[in-house]
Amino acid sequence: MGDSGAPFNAEQPLVLVRSAPLSIDEATGHVRHPSAGAVCLFLGMVRDHNEGRRVVKLEYEAYPSMALGEMRRIAREIASEIPEVRLAVAHRTGILAVGDIAVVCAASAPHRDEAYRACRALIDRVKARVPIWKREHGPEGAYWVGWQDARCEAGPGHEHPR
Repeated sequence: MGDSGAPFNAEQPLVLVRSAPLSIDEATGHVRHPSAGAVCLFLGMVRDHNEGRRVVKLEYEAYPSMALGEMRRIAREIASEIPEVRLAVAHRTGILAVGDIAVVCAASAPHRDEAYRACRALIDRVKARVPIWKREHGPEGAYWVGWQDARCEAGPGHEHPR
């Protein structure tokens, strides 16, 4: 899967889903401008553990057109809630090693409070709503994070076996 996303336009959010390494400079460069007194940056990194289990690598899969569409909707929502904010979000797909950047969110605004709020809202909504799936690999094997068998009713005992 190659690069996908909106063409560069300082007024529009930068939204990307790509298999290549993500660029912090690309995200911050998109949101920086003379009226921005603050730029906040969030980096989601691959860590070496999750829920008490060792992680050696992650694998991300996405439905690119749906992911990009939802990321754009999220950015428009935040821009309507926080005036004068500029946003950038990029999410990686494919196999990532411990220490790799999985997601970059950047937000600029005239003041730090708005930039912080916008950046936090951006990552929180992306994590909650965008169709990107994470598979963790560790000594016990690979498993999809947050996966629940759709054939079962929700409740105890119906989670993915680990």
